[in-house]
Amino acid sequence: MSARERSVPGVRDREARKLGRRRGRKKAVHAAKLALATAVAASFAFLFLMPIVLTISNSFMASSEISANYGSVFATTDTGGKVYIAEKVNLKFIPDMVSFSQYVTVLFKSPDYLLKFWNSVILVGPIVVFQLLVASLASYGFARYRGRIREMIFFGYIILMLMPYQVTLVPNYLVSDWLNILDTRWAIWLPGIFSPFAVFLLTKFIRRIPVSVIEAAQIDGAGEWQIYRRICMPLCKGAICSAAILVFIDYWNMVEQPLILLTDPEMHPLSVFLSKINAGEIGLAFAVATIYMVPSLLIFLYGEEYLVDGITYQGGIKG
Repeated sequence: MSARERSVPGVRDREARKLGRRRGRKKAVHAAKLALATAVAASFAFLFLMPIVLTISNSFMASSEISANYGSVFATTDTGGKVYIAEKVNLKFIPDMVSFSQYVTVLFKSPDYLLKFWNSVILVGPIVVFQLLVASLASYGFARYRGRIREMIFFGYIILMLMPYQVTLVPNYLVSDWLNILDTRWAIWLPGIFSPFAVFLLTKFIRRIPVSVIEAAQIDGAGEWQIYRRICMPLCKGAICSAAILVFIDYWNMVEQPLILLTDPEMHPLSVFLSKINAGEIGLAFAVATIYMVPSLLIFLYGEEYLVDGITYQGGIKG
């Protein structure tokens, strides 16, 4: 055997060792990036969850303990001005003694809070149901039939969707006054039912459904109503659930609309009370906020799979 032939295994071993070291460095870099991304995600998760955990834990504190910890934050002067906070606020996640007095007051001693909670349900429930109904019909029309006029109308929907509600609040107030529905729930319901957000979302989703699926249904003799009810709506289940969750959370937290359009405090939702916390209701605010976030959390946890599916699904038939 020649010297060149004897050197071939050694070269191969060196190349294998270099390749192994290169792969090891790549794995180390990948592990470091993964650890860094995990640490960043955990930090953001902690920052986002900290207010929720703080609210829930403080709702089980006694009024005296809450006042001792946060009373200086909400204290006011005799003229109604804010008091300068000279000391650090004591954020406590674990109460010294667990107390259910705040929940007893909210649920049994003060029915006003439950009344405002049901006001929120009465205001938001019809908006979610009928906005999805109107949006499904309108989006089917926008997706199935193209034309210059329809595209202009859809473009107008997009412009309205991009505008913040504060911009359209004055026109809504004027229209409600002209329709003589101010200080009634219709002043909240009508703008919410005909909101453009769900129309935009469902239209973009229906347009991703393959045309061949609809053509096959037409060949089988299906009419427009059957295509809408048996083809488009089942395929849009994820998008509809996504829109329902987003619309519910948006209107569940509304404050400006009832403040401007409803002058009767008895008709205000619970979100308005949470925006008007005063020094004597800090403990109640924690308990009310905890109760108020329960429907949103339950709906999100129940519909999380549909929410992700509705955002990521590109249309068509799943295998």
